[in-house]
Amino acid sequence: MEAVAHSGDYLWRFVAETEWYNEVVLSAVAPGDWWRGLPHPVQSWMRNCVGGYLLYFISGFLWCFVIYYWKRHAYIPKDAIPTNDAMKKQIVVASKAMPFYCALPTLSEYMIESGWTQCYFNISEIGFSMYLCYMAMYLIFVEFGIYWMHRELHDIKPLYKYLHATHHIYNKENTLSPFAGLAFHPLDGILQAIPHVFALFLFPTHFRTHIALLFLEAVWTTNIHDCIHGKIWPVMGAGYHTIHHTTYRHNYGHYTIWMDWMFGTLNEPEDILKKA
Repeated sequence: MEAVAHSGDYLWRFVAETEWYNEVVLSAVAPGDWWRGLPHPVQSWMRNCVGGYLLYFISGFLWCFVIYYWKRHAYIPKDAIPTNDAMKKQIVVASKAMPFYCALPTLSEYMIESGWTQCYFNISEIGFSMYLCYMAMYLIFVEFGIYWMHRELHDIKPLYKYLHATHHIYNKENTLSPFAGLAFHPLDGILQAIPHVFALFLFPTHFRTHIALLFLEAVWTTNIHDCIHGKIWPVMGAGYHTIHHTTYRHNYGHYTIWMDWMFGTLNEPEDILKKA
């Protein structure tokens, strides 16, 4: 597959795919056709921005409606509901950072289209069983990479002071909300997502799956900042991540608790409740 993957004809499939994405999204939201004259990477960045904003606002508003209004007393105590002003501030921070976040998937697409990565186009090229094996490797690497990137953003004091502290002003249940999920300094958000890109150079990766996983980050971060502990082992749910925001020293993981368990930083939600 590798020899084929770096041929011009093969790489054109990735370009054609992203051009189709651009056409579908930008023709729906941009008036006129002025954008068609822009370079392909610029079009892709614009499309990624549209997708990023849509995912952030749709998932954020939908989940806020469910937990703060429709099921207002079912999930969290009344005194744990953040104020509208706090959520507005989180939206402003995330909205300003979004164009920078979206540079990362744009860069990964460019590298894939240029043949620099091990991405492949169709699952049928390697078979479904190998797709699952490589995807498991990809996800384990991403979990490991995000854990250590997040931990170092705490342990290296200048990184915390100038980057990660922007996110950690939300350090109580009544300041956390689904909108806090992407309320980062732009460089902080990029650093925590960059293991997704490094993985492309190490493991054969299905192109559409990679793009989907990058954008599902927006949905996932919405979920883990809502303060609702789903208690689905081994998922790093909001119960664990709320502890991270209140103690600063535990639960650095992303999708699962495994890295925290391996490296001694896991703190169970039940343990915190018993100490309160």
